[in-house]
Amino acid sequence: MRHIKLTLQYDGTGYSGWQVQAKGTTVQGLLEDALFAVTGERTRMTGASRTDAGVHVLGQVAVFRTGSGLSPEIFIRAVNANLPNDIRIMTAEECGPDFHPRYDAESKKYSYLISRTGAYSVFLRRYSWSMPYKLNIDAMREAARYLAGTHDFSCFRASGCSSKHPVRTIHNIEIAELTSIEFIGLQFNVPVIKISITANAFLRHMARNIAGTLVDIGRERSAPERMKEILESKDRRTAGRTAPACGLFLEKISYD
Repeated sequence: MRHIKLTLQYDGTGYSGWQVQAKGTTVQGLLEDALFAVTGERTRMTGASRTDAGVHVLGQVAVFRTGSGLSPEIFIRAVNANLPNDIRIMTAEECGPDFHPRYDAESKKYSYLISRTGAYSVFLRRYSWSMPYKLNIDAMREAARYLAGTHDFSCFRASGCSSKHPVRTIHNIEIAELTSIEFIGLQFNVPVIKISITANAFLRHMARNIAGTLVDIGRERSAPERMKEILESKDRRTAGRTAPACGLFLEKISYD
């Protein structure tokens, strides 16, 4: 059997996340149906990240096994022809049988977009958290510094998380205040805040819970030092709300 590695993008708005579920349309399910249409094989697609409903992806990595002799280039064209237009395979290549897209990943980068409400964000409403409040960016950056490094991130862990332990390492967290953003090939001259988090792995809703907590601090509901107390509490109830899924992007997965 051959092993084919894919990188793909998708707009998560209309889907119940990546992973196949009993109810709801998922990206993994549509990919497996498209592969069956092309090869006649029922095969499981293994993804690097189990993105939630509504989350967008610029660089998901997935692997499947096949007995088909089709070249990777043909797989791209044939499978894309059987997928909705908001899911696209960008690259395909053969890989070794030992490669695992999830366990072999060195780091993942998620980015969260916050835009201002009103006429400024009409075209970004589907892909950002539309925010009517002025945020204190300096306070958010000060709070974010407490998150860098290896910690128990239980306070940002959603119920139903299947991870064996809550310890993760955040390699880098940046908060950028932008006056414009390039999106879908166009330049939007709108105020946008971009929170980028690179970590070895993420807990369920971890990125969105961090974003929601940083927004609370940006609204000056609590001081930046509160982030340290939240982290040390290991209690989800101490952290902020879960930010809406529409603003979250899985931007990049890195391997050796």
